[in-house]
Amino acid sequence: MIKFLTLLISSLVFSANLAAGELVAVSPEQLLDMQQQNNALVVDIRTEAEWQASGIIANSHKLQSFDSQGHFDEDKWLADLNKMKSSPDQPVILVCRSGSRSAKVGSLLTQKMGVNNVYHLDNGLQSWLKTNHPVSANCTQIACK
Repeated sequence: MIKFLTLLISSLVFSANLAAGELVAVSPEQLLDMQQQNNALVVDIRTEAEWQASGIIANSHKLQSFDSQGHFDEDKWLADLNKMKSSPDQPVILVCRSGSRSAKVGSLLTQKMGVNNVYHLDNGLQSWLKTNHPVSANCTQIACK
């Protein structure tokens, strides 16, 4: 009986840890659904030059991840992200050009920092544009319509 309870508790703890540290890739259609149905916060982590060159997804927020030297200030970035969120459990969808940076930042958030409800746009803005979804011209505000 004790072995059974120990095994049961261990498996519950293990499965809870897997769920908490999971980053999920979403398609452009899933992003739109989550934005409309779940009030998902879409965060574009690209650079200013990238925002200027291609525009951004409507109703997304700009929060550059890596500085010009390629450094990522985890604590400052997470503090800035939390200021944008309407609630602690609001889903966050990260967007970059190809999905590589958003996957790295998303994994860091979920695995190292314990943030839940983090997603990233699979293949980034490239997949958004390939499926003919519109973008807004780069705006000067943090949140763009």
